[in-house]
Amino acid sequence: MQCDPALIRKYNINGPRYTSYPTALAMQHNFDPCHVQRAIALCSDDLSLYLHIPFCQQLCYYCGCNKIVTRHQHKADIYLQALEQEMLCYAARIAGKHIKQVHLGGGTPTFLTELQLTRLIVLIHKHFTLNADAELSIEIDPRSCSDDKLRFLHKLGFNRVSFGVQDLDEKVQIAINRVQDTDLIRRQMLLCREIGFASVNLDLIYGLPFQHPDSFAQTLDTIIQLNPDRISLFSYAHLPERFAAQRKIPDASLPDAETKLQLQTMGIEAFGKAGYQFIGMDHFAKPDDALAKAQQNGTLQRNFQGYTTAGQDTLIGLGVSSISQVSGVLWQNVKTLPEYYQMVAQLQLPIERGFCLNDDDKIRAALISQLICHFKLDTSAFCQQWGITAFWHYFADALTLLQPFMEDGLVEIYAERIKVTGSGRLWVRSICACFDAYLNQGQQRYSKVV
Repeated sequence: MQCDPALIRKYNINGPRYTSYPTALAMQHNFDPCHVQRAIALCSDDLSLYLHIPFCQQLCYYCGCNKIVTRHQHKADIYLQALEQEMLCYAARIAGKHIKQVHLGGGTPTFLTELQLTRLIVLIHKHFTLNADAELSIEIDPRSCSDDKLRFLHKLGFNRVSFGVQDLDEKVQIAINRVQDTDLIRRQMLLCREIGFASVNLDLIYGLPFQHPDSFAQTLDTIIQLNPDRISLFSYAHLPERFAAQRKIPDASLPDAETKLQLQTMGIEAFGKAGYQFIGMDHFAKPDDALAKAQQNGTLQRNFQGYTTAGQDTLIGLGVSSISQVSGVLWQNVKTLPEYYQMVAQLQLPIERGFCLNDDDKIRAALISQLICHFKLDTSAFCQQWGITAFWHYFADALTLLQPFMEDGLVEIYAERIKVTGSGRLWVRSICACFDAYLNQGQQRYSKVV
């Protein structure tokens, strides 16, 4: 893969990450919560739960997540009480359905003490029915997770963990206000193996301040030595007009688009040489990992948590700002704690906005998911599945938009097949945007694809 400056100038648009289609920007404030009941009733598959824990002890400047920086541990007790009230709102609606996956994200889930984590797991089991082989995963900040807490997480039933590493270079860490010792991460990785976690993921970010190919190469080498089961390599989305903490990062410290693409390419090549399978546009997994197998057999999907084996239309989000997607319906919780506490205290679903996909939305969502997960599409089979008479008649506008990508060798179109080439994978977000009927309505609110 080559970092062609001409392609950067041509295709580095503002565009979504396509964790959903339509994206969250399409959700509307006049959403009727009755749609949630119908969506859950229509769902014939097991469900997944995402629980948002917003608390952090320290502010990371790059972060765009919904978070509350505090050292007051009792705030988490109040939050857990509210979470139970929200669980009660869903318990009757979900009655009879099973949970196949639980994921704790944030914020910093390991902000919770062992007692608070125990309380949370007890509440989940009290109000929902988990499959015997359910996947329980949690995001970990190494700085807030002692060896004892790691052991405790495993005893609670967590079988997958994800460490937020971002970058191992000290200069970068100082610039983003997230300094963590590499030896700490190494020790915790070894302990995870000893304890017996089924899977360990490491999160990296490229495009951070002061990142340079030489130092990033050292980070990549160390990550490979740590030997995680999965690696996420995310693009830093610099949107200081939306996220106040990012204003602490000087624009001049950020790598330009060409360097940023070079960093991404370095990661793809290094992890590929180390035996990892390239999953979608930003994940890597060992060939025997569930994500890799799902891509191999064509069942890999994408939802608000990223690439997943658990389905894109079966996710219920709990907690402040969480997003759900079930049976073609999207909805998001309110984003502030006072609003959240007030609504759940009245046993109301704390929904701020939502959106019901129409038939065209569902067709485009399926197409974009296929391209961003598998980089190819059988247009004949797709037409048969969705009742489309002629594929390129339906997507005539997209064909026009795709023409430059074809001329540059990023997309190949055959009689009954679309294929994103190896070089095109770097630009899959821009390619998917050709099929996006909503993009121009909110394009300025997205980050650059590189």
